[in-house]
Amino acid sequence: MSAIAGIYHQNKEPIAVDHGNGIMQALQQYPADEISSWKKDNIFLGCHAQWITPESLNEQLPYYDYDRQLVITADAIIDNREDLFEILQVKKNQRKTIADSKLILLAYHQFGEEVPKYLIGDFAFMIWDERKRLLFGARDFSGSRTLYYYQNHQKFAFCTTIEPLLTLPYVEKKLNEQWLAEFLAITGMIDTVDASITPYENIKQLPPSHSMTVVSNKVTLKRYCTLTSNEKLKLKSNEEYIEAFQDVFQKAVDSRLRTYRKVGAQLSGGLDSGSIVGFASKTLRKENKQLHTFSYIPPKDFVDFTPKHIMPDERPLINETVRHIGGISDNYLDFQGRDSYTEVDDFLEVMEMPYKFFENSFWLKGMFEEAQKKDIGILLNGGRGNLSISWGSAIDYYAILLKKLKWFRLAIELSHYSKNVGGSRFKNLPRIARVAFPFIKRISPLNTTYQYPTLINSEFAKRTNVFNKLSEHGIGTNGWFSSTNLYKQRKSHFEEVFHWNASNTLATKLSLRYSVWKRDPTNDLRVIRFCLSLPEEQYVQNGLDRALIRRSTESMLPNSIRLNQRIRGVQGADWVHRMMPNWTSYEEEIKQLGKDNKILEFLNEEVIKGALSKIEEGVRPEFAVKPEYKILMRSLIVYRFIKKFA
Repeated sequence: MSAIAGIYHQNKEPIAVDHGNGIMQALQQYPADEISSWKKDNIFLGCHAQWITPESLNEQLPYYDYDRQLVITADAIIDNREDLFEILQVKKNQRKTIADSKLILLAYHQFGEEVPKYLIGDFAFMIWDERKRLLFGARDFSGSRTLYYYQNHQKFAFCTTIEPLLTLPYVEKKLNEQWLAEFLAITGMIDTVDASITPYENIKQLPPSHSMTVVSNKVTLKRYCTLTSNEKLKLKSNEEYIEAFQDVFQKAVDSRLRTYRKVGAQLSGGLDSGSIVGFASKTLRKENKQLHTFSYIPPKDFVDFTPKHIMPDERPLINETVRHIGGISDNYLDFQGRDSYTEVDDFLEVMEMPYKFFENSFWLKGMFEEAQKKDIGILLNGGRGNLSISWGSAIDYYAILLKKLKWFRLAIELSHYSKNVGGSRFKNLPRIARVAFPFIKRISPLNTTYQYPTLINSEFAKRTNVFNKLSEHGIGTNGWFSSTNLYKQRKSHFEEVFHWNASNTLATKLSLRYSVWKRDPTNDLRVIRFCLSLPEEQYVQNGLDRALIRRSTESMLPNSIRLNQRIRGVQGADWVHRMMPNWTSYEEEIKQLGKDNKILEFLNEEVIKGALSKIEEGVRPEFAVKPEYKILMRSLIVYRFIKKFA
């Protein structure tokens, strides 16, 4: 794991010493095991390395291969090492000592600019090819590691983070209004639909699933990976599907346990994280290693206001998982005294841009802090699980059966489903019909659907033409996807590259700050390809939603977790409760925001005033679910960020 950087002068002008030094000094805010650079004439490469894997110990980065005349700087963990060794015919007695960066270099020498297609893992790298006089780099398919760059007709510079690029005298710090417009117009958790832009007008980002070639004064981007679900896997029985899944998922988990330090995992009371912990513990037990789990819980004085099917404090479920699996050192973290408001500035410093997941910000960062204290090198996480290993909405699948007139099968499924979730067999039929036939909603709406207020100033939206751009990606003027079809939404998640930019930005930058690499087996390329190949009936079966992972963990997880379809855990319900001691300061700052003409050029003044009138009526913890409260927090985060440009 590394922060990488580089400068390339296409006009062959030598690199000024202070330019390279400036970039490397800006990276010194992060801990490092080794800091090195390589410079020759008009090319400079640097690396601020953190050693995570056994092979990375004493790894030389940037690495210069004299025979092949190639230089690499890399921020990478490669998971299909053995496959690559076989393809590249690397001798077995050499494999244990070859670092991932050198393996990428060997693969580039063999495959050239097609090399990203052969790599599985989390990576961003740049290679200087002396013979061809070009820079080549790539970012993994989901953008697990960030890579920013600056380009003009004469100069090109890149870095894992944004701030070092701003130290270069020719890079102007200027707000990118297009980025801000998309951020404000989108009501969901996505930051922008253009994965190449950043909040800084002169700094771009290499999108996920893309490679980059820099030659002469031209930068060429190429998409090398597109995930589709066209070809379906056909096996003889349910058991064969389970065995096939267990095999591919175990490999994905095992490849993410590769560290000379301790292994940790974020654990909730749900299926995804529980499954990862179960599969990981199985392997670690054989190696006489312990898994350290980190779970978020509300503070002791929080009074639960949520419905019965929601569980903000998941300790009872987590405890059952821990007891059943065994061999786990479990940690329960309430982060007493910390809240979303008082940590805004620090989180903006981490992210280098505005963010939307403020309800969970302080504990997401806090888990990395706690993991660092325990010398954790790898922190497992199941962020992509809902779309891969635990895909499967019963209601939406039953809507397909209804549309295809498979009534007998639907009746049997509904009978099982009613036993699992409670209630009569046919109580869900009206809901299923409305999903199957959307026109019913238009003819006979049950109630008025709440529209999340538009945070963007209407004139700013017109000037940037933002809603036309969003419409090209299926997002309407309400700021979210027009289609409610889950299958179309899932297709978009894997075919569009912007969905995971914000969460991966957070993961990369927290990992650098705390020397802890977050790794997600549910996001393994092999796992996703397998999951996309499965017939839909593997995901909903015998009244079980998310049926594949439930069946695949039969002996691994307790039934109270594995078969739970009635209670759902939720983190962040306590965010208003935590902010109440600082509420007066928060409210005063919001009032200042509402009078600031500079910020109101971007924000919807009427929405801000309307939301402000709501919070002036008083504050209670249960208001955490009110959109007005969330809108004001988003506005404040943008306000603080914009002030940096003043």
